[in-house]
Amino acid sequence: MDIKNLLIASSDEAWEKYLPHISIDCVVFGFHDASLKVLLTRLKGENDWLLPGGYVGKGEELKEAAIRILEQRTGAKDIYLQQFEVFDGLNRTSAFFEEYPEGLWHKIRFIAVGFYALVDFTHVIPVADAFSSDCEWQDVNNLPGMLMDHRAILDKALITLRRELNYKPIGLSLLPEEFTMPELQSLYEIILGRKLNRGNFYRKMIAYGILIKLNHSRTGGAHKAPNLYKFDVEKYNEALKGGFKESW
Repeated sequence: MDIKNLLIASSDEAWEKYLPHISIDCVVFGFHDASLKVLLTRLKGENDWLLPGGYVGKGEELKEAAIRILEQRTGAKDIYLQQFEVFDGLNRTSAFFEEYPEGLWHKIRFIAVGFYALVDFTHVIPVADAFSSDCEWQDVNNLPGMLMDHRAILDKALITLRRELNYKPIGLSLLPEEFTMPELQSLYEIILGRKLNRGNFYRKMIAYGILIKLNHSRTGGAHKAPNLYKFDVEKYNEALKGGFKESW
């Protein structure tokens, strides 16, 4: 069954289950092979891509719905999730659904609530749903074409993530449990899109008090391996709530 008929067939059930006019779009970031990735999905028969998203159940809060959607699409638990924007353009999706019948659930006007998520790339198994042919990681610096206003939503999420790097810690959900300072700096540089001074970065991160220096290093290689660190989860979470006073 093609995507048009799939959506038509699911319309009545959607009217029964979900709140009308509110949708959720999730920008899921992961870090792998020294690059920032974003999870995208592609509708059956379409060339361009979408952000994973869905609707709010009549008995759900917004964040509950976002967690449900992401667990279904990634299998990941304990995801760092942040609401960042509401997208209310009058014609956000109308062009795509122009040839669809009136009264279709998916054709009504939706105001989208954007959430961004930070996940451990290695813990995610992308899952395509009944309407999708693909669900894959894409490099944020080499994105494919995207439908509707989803590229604008993604761009806003990335801007928000960069801004929040100025006063919130990042990395707990993106890096392995043990990491080196160069790996942490590389993550910050990739998100910010610019180089950071190595000495200044080291001093700031140590001063924040959110890192624990480990007594062992990775083995292998001809040179002395850099020190390993992990996050002090309690202090990290305190910093998420209270924020930092310095910016990058």
